[in-house]
Amino acid sequence: MTILVTGGAGFIGGNFVLDWLAQSDEPVVNLDKLTYAGNLQTLAPLQGDARHVFVRGDIGDRASVDALLAEHQPRAVINFAAESHVDRSIHGPGEFIHTNVVGTFQLLEAVLGYWQALPQADKAAFRFLHVSTDEVYGSLAPQDAPFAETNRYEPNSPYSASKAASDHLVRAWHHTYGLPVLTTNCSNNYGPYHFPEKLIPLVIRNALAGQPLPIYGDGQQVRDWLYVGDHCSAIRRVLEAGRPGETYNVGGWNEKANLEVVNTICATLDALKPHADGQSYANQITFVTDRPGHDRRYAIDASKLMRELGWRPAETFDSGIRKTIEWYLANQDWVQSVESGQYREWVAKQYGETA
Repeated sequence: MTILVTGGAGFIGGNFVLDWLAQSDEPVVNLDKLTYAGNLQTLAPLQGDARHVFVRGDIGDRASVDALLAEHQPRAVINFAAESHVDRSIHGPGEFIHTNVVGTFQLLEAVLGYWQALPQADKAAFRFLHVSTDEVYGSLAPQDAPFAETNRYEPNSPYSASKAASDHLVRAWHHTYGLPVLTTNCSNNYGPYHFPEKLIPLVIRNALAGQPLPIYGDGQQVRDWLYVGDHCSAIRRVLEAGRPGETYNVGGWNEKANLEVVNTICATLDALKPHADGQSYANQITFVTDRPGHDRRYAIDASKLMRELGWRPAETFDSGIRKTIEWYLANQDWVQSVESGQYREWVAKQYGETA
């Protein structure tokens, strides 16, 4: 028995591969393109582990995916591979369309051909699990109920539009061809191995470096925060018991405004690694011009996943953020390894030279 994971050197995918092999001896074939956000150092704990086979490649390369499927005969494919940063999608939407839409199409075509040729018993047991985002649902007003699986899609950025398109393709391949698919739509993840362009790792990194902590607009944009380890456990559960054709929303039940998140990080750092002069890290907070089309609020109703499959998050935001900060404090070598010139140029472009 083997599973194929795409995008398994990225933040969520890398955490999932590590978590999977900590929970199971079932081998993982890990396909990743190794773009700027993919990092083999995340997978360093698996060096020499025969259960982990890493292949550098693109989900959009049909011939390569066909060959991998034929060679390793996986019982499931879990698709994490995606361009995933809203800011980058605003500046360069083409890559998002190429990877998230065209790449997902090519992957589905390869998987469909593989699945159709399987023996009947293997065909019945096979699953294709597509990992998506709550951003496909658009933005919520303060009084609105959290996103449920029945909410209509209203994507507002090139990133979320490309993920919405990929979700629709996955649904269509199930209803048209019978491919046994599962889709998960998650809220904002945080935790170890997170590339430091996203809010939480960027703030931790800049705080420790004595640099400004950039916050868009008034900082009152609300997100539902999900610890990445909880997301991994949800995916395992959906793969195990989810009903083909169904969508499951995965959330942490932790709605927080961005400013509150940053202040929590500062307070935790004040306790774990205080400044020598006794000043709070919160003094480094800097408000910057808001990004175009910034969604005001996301929130996930994960009650279907809890009710039908018995999953619930293990971490509160306070416990999860403390674990995250402790990991970054203990793994500064990893942070430094991903801070390439490309990354530094990106941060300067997005937040200004001072960030």
